[in-house]
Amino acid sequence: MSSTDLVRILYVEDEPDIQAVAKMALEAIGGFTVEVASSGAEALDRAPGFNPDLVLLDVMMPEMDGPTTLRALRENPQTSATPVIFVTAKAQAHEIAEYKSQGAIDVITKPFDPMTLPDAIRKIWQEKIQSGA
Repeated sequence: MSSTDLVRILYVEDEPDIQAVAKMALEAIGGFTVEVASSGAEALDRAPGFNPDLVLLDVMMPEMDGPTTLRALRENPQTSATPVIFVTAKAQAHEIAEYKSQGAIDVITKPFDPMTLPDAIRKIWQEKIQSGA
C-alpha cells in the first residue's frame, strides 16, 4: 500500500442512528476500517491511537463543533496533517467555501445516501489527496 491509500476513517458524529448507518455502509460497501466518535472531545482522544487516514467530521455537534474540533486536530502533531471532510446539512455555497477555508478538503451534504457514501469519499480522496490537489 502506498501512503495515499485510504483505509482508516474516523467518523465524528453525535447522532447514533447516522453513526450506525454510515459505519455499516463504509465498512460493508466501502471496505474501510471505521472508528466512530460521538463528540469532538472523543475524536481528539481517539484519533492519535487510531491514526486515521481521513476524518469525516460533523459540523454541528454539542459542546465542541466540527470547526473547533478541526482546529484542535491541527494542533496535535499526530493529526495535524490528517485530511478532514466536513459532513453537514448546512451546505450553501458560502458555507462550503467557509468550511474549506478552515482546512477541510471537501464537504459532504446531509442527508447523504449510505449506498453511495463510500464512492463519494473515495472520489474526493482521489481528487484531493492522490492527485495532490
